[in-house]
Order: sequence, then C-alpha cells, then structure tokens
Amino acid sequence: MLLLQLAVVTAVVLLTSAVFAGIAVQRLGHEAEATALAVAQSVAADADVRSEVARLSVDGTEIDEEALADGPLQLTSASVQQRTGALFVVVTDDRGIRLAHPDAERIGERVSTSPDAALRGEETVAWERGTLGDSARAKVPVYAPDVAVGDRAGVVGEVSVGFAPARVYDTLLRDSVPVVGVALLALALGTGASMLVRRRLDRLTLGLQPDDLATLVQNQQAVLGGVGEGVLAVGSDGRVSVCNEQAAELLGVGEAVGRLPHDLGLPPELVELLTRDRAAAGTRAAPTSTATPTSTSTAAPTPPATPAPSSTVTLVHGRHVLLVDVRPVSREGVDLGRVAVVRDRTAVEALTRRLDAVGAMTTALRAQRHEFANRLHAVSGLLEIGRTEQAQRYLADVLEHGPLRYPVKHADRLTEPYLQAFLGAKGVEAAERGVLLQLGPETLVQGTVVEPGDVTTVLGNLVDNAVAAAVAGGVTPAWVEVEVLDDGTDLHLSVMDSGDGVADPAGVFERRPALADDPAGGADPDRAHGLGFGLPLSRDTARRHGGDVWLGSPGGDGHGAVFCARLAGAVAPAEAPAAPAAPAAPAPALSAPARPGGPA
Repeated sequence: MLLLQLAVVTAVVLLTSAVFAGIAVQRLGHEAEATALAVAQSVAADADVRSEVARLSVDGTEIDEEALADGPLQLTSASVQQRTGALFVVVTDDRGIRLAHPDAERIGERVSTSPDAALRGEETVAWERGTLGDSARAKVPVYAPDVAVGDRAGVVGEVSVGFAPARVYDTLLRDSVPVVGVALLALALGTGASMLVRRRLDRLTLGLQPDDLATLVQNQQAVLGGVGEGVLAVGSDGRVSVCNEQAAELLGVGEAVGRLPHDLGLPPELVELLTRDRAAAGTRAAPTSTATPTSTSTAAPTPPATPAPSSTVTLVHGRHVLLVDVRPVSREGVDLGRVAVVRDRTAVEALTRRLDAVGAMTTALRAQRHEFANRLHAVSGLLEIGRTEQAQRYLADVLEHGPLRYPVKHADRLTEPYLQAFLGAKGVEAAERGVLLQLGPETLVQGTVVEPGDVTTVLGNLVDNAVAAAVAGGVTPAWVEVEVLDDGTDLHLSVMDSGDGVADPAGVFERRPALADDPAGGADPDRAHGLGFGLPLSRDTARRHGGDVWLGSPGGDGHGAVFCARLAGAVAPAEAPAAPAAPAAPAPALSAPARPGGPA
C-alpha cells in the first residue's frame, strides 16, 4: 500500500509537471510566432523596403546578386535580424526570388518554403523547416508604395521572419525551476503523508496486512454466520462493534453496531459484564501512592490494568433462557474490548426439567418393582405352605393399595396411571422435605394423558414451587394440595400450598436469572415462586398449545399461593363402553402415610 501511494503521488507530480511543460512550450511557440509576425509586418510596412521590392519586381528586371548583397534590402534585413535576435529575415520579389537573406550566397534563389499564400495577400505563421533549419516563421506580403495595404493586386513580394527553437525556448529551463522545486516538494510531502498513513493503518489494523484482513473478514463471516450461537462484541470505546443475526434475535435488538450497550435494552447483568472492566480499569489506574510530601522517594508505577477473567451467567430475556459467556479480547497487549457468546438454553432448560421428572418417576417405578417383587415372594411363600386364604387376603390388599404406599393423601381420587405415578414420585420428594402432598376433592381424570412432556413440565414446576414455598412458610405441618380435572381434551390443574403467599403478584411470571446472587451457578432449592425459570417456562409450554398458566390467588386465610393451569389437548377423552363389562380389578391406588410428611 505504501508503494502504491508513492507511485500515485509520483505519477501525479510527473503528470502535472508534464502538463505544465506542454503548456509552457505551446505558449512560447505562440509567442515566437506572434513576434515573428510583428517583425515581418514592421519590415513589410517600411516605405524604403516597399519601394525597393517594387522596383526589383518589375518584369524584365535582372537580378544582380552582388549588388543586392550590399544593397539597402540586405542592410535593412541584417539590421532587423540583429536587433530582434531572429534566425533570419528574408525578402523576396513577387516570384519568390530572394532579394535579402542572412546567407548572401543564397540571394537570387527561390525560397525553400512556399511563398504563395503571402503573394496572394495573406499573412501566415507556422513552424517550418527551411535551409536554416526548423523555425517559427511568419510570412507577410509586401505591397507597392502607391497601393493600399490589403489590395492583393498590389502585392510585389513578401517578408519572411523566423526564430530558431533555441531562441524560442531559451527561457523554458529557467521558468521550469520553480515548477521542478514545487514538484519535488509535493513528492516529499506525498511521501511523508504516505508514511504517516502507513503507520496509522498499521496501528489501526494491529499490524495485519491486506491479505490478512481479507482472510480475517472471510473467517469472521464464516464464524458469525455459520454458528448457532449469538456473538456480541463491544470495542475498546465501549460501543458495539459486532452483532450477528443470532445475537440480534436472541437479545431482541435491531441495528446494534455503533451503539452503547445501555441503549439496546439488554439485561442489566449483561450490560454490567460488558462494561465493568472499563470502570474497574479506571479505578485500578487511579493513583494509590500514600507517600508524604517530605518523602524524596518516587512511588512505584501503577501496574497496567489486567482484564478480568471470562464470566458465564445465565439470563432470562424475553422468551429465551440464555447462557452468556463474556470474555476479554486483546492482541499484543492492546485491549480490544469484550465478546459475549450467547447460547439459547430455553429448550435445554425445558428438557432438563422433563428429565428430572422422568428421573423421579423412574426412581418411583424402581421402588415399585422392588416392592412388587417382595410381595410376590410373600405370596409364593404363603401358597407353598398351604395358607391359601391368607394369600388371597394379602393379594386383595395389594390390589387395593398397590405394591407401594406413596406418601400422597387421598391418592385414591386419581386413577390415571401417568398422573398417579408422577404425583406419587413428587409425593416421595415432598415427604423427604417434610411436606405432605395431597389431592383435592375436585380431582377427577377419566381420560388418558397424551402429552406427558407438557404435563410433566407444567405440573412438575408448579408442585416444585409449591413445595419450596411450603418449606419456607411458617405452617407446620407443611402441605401442598393438587387438584387435577379433565374436560374433554383439556386438563385443568390447581396447586395450592401452605406457604406465605406471593408478595409481588404482578412480577411473579417475570423472567429473572435463577442464580443472580449465586456466584457458583448452582440452584437454590429454597427459592419460591417467580425467582427462577419454572413459571415462565410453564406458561410458555401451556400457551404454545392454546392453554395458559396463571396465579389464582396470591394467598389467603389458611393457605398460600394458588396457581392454576389449563393444558389444551393434553388428554384423550375416555370412550364410553359399548356394553356393561364385568367389574375389573381396582387399579393400584396411592394411599397416604400414617402421619403427614412421614417416610414412605
């Protein structure tokens, strides 16, 4: 780039100098032609010259070259040539025969260039080559003394005056000295400016060459456009320098490049991570010397600010749960700002909660299987010793209460297998925390759950929040009441707890960082309603299929918060039997423990 700039500057200087030289040459040529014309006109207008040429142009007059060499025309021509510095002053008759010439031996000969135009009464100027070489010459007609100037019939000869190129351009070199000086000065200034531009570009591009920049842009476009994560970069000036489409979509920002993070409506935690290093650097750079005025020692220089390490935080923004990784960026000791990589964790969070529910159900089913195997061994033993009636009574008890007694009060009100197993597992978890899970009197599900994932997400989150609220409340024993009712294909849920209720009903569904004050990034199991992802995710899950989740009551006499939900299309209605069927064995029921909150 430096060589290109120098070549351009040199080319411009040479071009302008050439243009000046061309204009100067053309101007001097025109001036020489004008001077030659003026000299020729003055000679042709001289009365003695007109009379002598008219006398020598009479037909039949013989040309005496020796007489003309010392005659008045030769003397006049020589005198004018000497005064004006012309190359030649030539006088001819009306036939083009020389009557005066600087070289006396050429008198009496015809001129080497055509005199026809001048003999027709025309004045001409041109650069021509004659016997004395190239010259800027002018040819003017000579009129007879008794004829008015301009009367072509009275032309008796011509006067030709020429100036040699050396005489014409003798001032060109002198006139070009200032131009050459200015050209050299311009070239020096251009070279200096090119060097300064090169140094500035080298500093701005951190030493990267144009090929490196092109490769960097290609790689940047490939990375920013080819990855699924959002990338938001803030430069050293505090303004956004990079924001790809994924970041703009996840963070809900429009044209972000060139703007400050505070103006984009970003979560405060993210804005703090993107800008705190600069404030911290300013604080660290402040003078900290405590030397007294009488001290002669010099305080140690403040070490350069060290960029803070990378930070990872989980944020909730709009409809997304975001995992944001913010890292400082530097090159060769130059702080380039910070880069935030934004990953959408909404689906992962929802899937994690579903997997937690499935894990709880798996644990409950494993316990059921183990207990069921024990019961079968007991029945087998009774049959082997011949106690058939006792074995029948034992099997009837198993059929009535199930192989495992879950700590769920009024569990017999729910017979849907999936909900029965899921709430049984939740009852075990609640009992471990000293909370009794019970089914309300309005519980009735006749259909079959067909959307277990949505039911797990919504009901599990509501029960988990209610258990946490009951544990944090002041009621003993703590309890959570769940009511489940199907209406066609819709499943209605109601979860009430014994906690202290919701202090901020308006913001209970706001998306907030689950771990805003937990630097380790771990979940706080004692958190209650509205401080994590559960309620926003539950509402999004329900609304995705036309349902909803809402706060039925923030709290009241004898109970805490009541949350309600409607899951559209989550249940397949039960088909009416075609004919009366024989009574089936009762489904395994969930019965409550002997004391609230006790172990299974």
